[in-house]
Amino acid sequence: MKTIKIHNVAMNAMIACVYAILTIICSSFSYGSIQLRLSEILIFLAYYNRKFIPGLVVGCLFANVFSPMGIYDMLFGTFATLLTCFALNRVHHLWMGALTGALFNGVIVGLQLYYLLDLPFFINAGYVFLGEGIVLMIGVILFKMIEKNEIFMKKYILPQ
Repeated sequence: MKTIKIHNVAMNAMIACVYAILTIICSSFSYGSIQLRLSEILIFLAYYNRKFIPGLVVGCLFANVFSPMGIYDMLFGTFATLLTCFALNRVHHLWMGALTGALFNGVIVGLQLYYLLDLPFFINAGYVFLGEGIVLMIGVILFKMIEKNEIFMKKYILPQ
């Protein structure tokens, strides 16, 4: 039992690090109204197993420390990721989860840009939705390919 808890903590720490580092390395297109956060592909881990949600949320929080929007992105962007992770864990269709994630991020980050930078809400919400949607569609394709590897899925992704 204790080994499983240590394993979960270690997995979440690795997920958080990969999410944050991938976002920061690609910062030129990870922040702003058109966001193509390649790290968002990792949120599909929450679709398969809710035990990965803490790592995803903490990774997003760490990544948002470096956002030009500062504390606001740390709060609202991380909240959007938390909602997306919970929604992904509840839906039963990967494509619907991707759409839900794009909607949450589009609306929440769109509102953030509207209130903080006085940018037009619908245009920016649409841009964020589009960028998130593109990344999440790529994520769906990748995870559909990963699903075919039963040994990997049983060992690392699915509940134990």
